[in-house]
Parts: sequence; structure tokens; C-alpha cells
Amino acid sequence: MILVTGASRGLGAAVCDHLRARGKDVLGIARGHSDAMYPRHEMDVTSYEGWRDLASRLRKDKVEVEALLNVAGVASMNLAVTTPEAVTRRVIETNLMGSIFACQTIAPLMLRNKKGVIINFSTIAVHLGLKGESIYVASKAGVEGFSRAFAREMADFGITVNCIAPGPIRTGLLKGISDAQIDAIVQQQIFRRVFDSDAVCDTVDMLLSGSARAVTGQVIHIGGA
Repeated sequence: MILVTGASRGLGAAVCDHLRARGKDVLGIARGHSDAMYPRHEMDVTSYEGWRDLASRLRKDKVEVEALLNVAGVASMNLAVTTPEAVTRRVIETNLMGSIFACQTIAPLMLRNKKGVIINFSTIAVHLGLKGESIYVASKAGVEGFSRAFAREMADFGITVNCIAPGPIRTGLLKGISDAQIDAIVQQQIFRRVFDSDAVCDTVDMLLSGSARAVTGQVIHIGGA
């Protein structure tokens, strides 16, 4: 089974649909309601207790977890000094703590099989250090640093840990961002265009494949950085 967070919309939903189309057994994890046809588990990714309970249920049901994809994330395009405390906490807790909690509780389910794939999601904004996204960048930089160190911890167990860091991706979530803001990011990429979710899904396929078993501790930028 492949666990995917942020499954109710945007990139997470696109990844779930893609994996299901390829015949994968997917469990989508999200807070909000979704009309998706794949199995879903409603949970806030910032809840350690929620992750612990899900892991316990999967262990009890003897579910073999092939991969964990931490796609869930929230962004805040504000200057750091004008970002409210509540927003700062929500961004850090969702993006960083949610990914850490998922890895802490789900990775042990992979240990007994001496194999597994963990893909954490970051953003090209970390590499570019984008103005107006400092809190978001801080949360995702934490994800990248955690992933590099966690990859070393999991290596002896045959588990790979990598990050996918997209630039702007053509999903419904781009509707709240102006064309000028999107273009400012795209012009700093190597490929100066907006990609669709297929570019991310192709990278997911590569990391899930046996041919990527030696790839770990890496940050892969969609669009190039």
C-alpha cells in the first residue's frame, strides 16, 4: 500500500489518481472531504496521536506499506514580520511536523521488510530563497534537512528517503497566486515554464521504481534550480 497525504485536492489528489491508474493500492490521507474513488483516511497530519493510531491499525491488519508520500502542505505568501503567529505555527506544524510525525510512525512498518520508499515534498522556493515566503521556506527547508539525515538513518534498512521540490505546478491551488508572482518564480527556474502534475508523477514513478533503489537523501527540483 502507498500512503499519500494531502489527498483531497491539488497535487496530492493528482498523485493519488495517477498511482491508482497504474494499479497501485493507495490510501489517501486528508482532513477535508473528497469525492475520490480511492480509500481515504480522514486525519490532520499535525496530530501525532492520529499517525500513531493509523500505524497501529495498519500493523494490526498486517498491511504492507510500500511507500509514504508526504504531499500535504500549506503556504503563506507574506513578509515574515507581517505573518501572524497563528499562521506561522500552522505552516511549520503542517509542513514540517506533519512530515516528521508521518516518518516516525510509518517508517517502522517498512523495517520488517527491509525495503520502502519515503518521498517528502518541499518546494523550489527553498533553493531560490523567495521574498515573501520566508516562513514557508523555513518549514520546507526543515523538511529537506530532516530528509537528508533520515535517509542516513534508514539506509541500513533498505528504505530510501528523498524530496521532490516542485516549482509552480498547474493545479487548482495556483488560482490564489497572481500571474506576476508565478512568472517571477518561473523566470528563476532552469526550465522557464509552469509544469503540470504529470511532471511530478513521473518523478514519483522513478523514485518508486526498483531502478531508483540507490537514490536517497536527494532533493529533486521540478523545473530545475
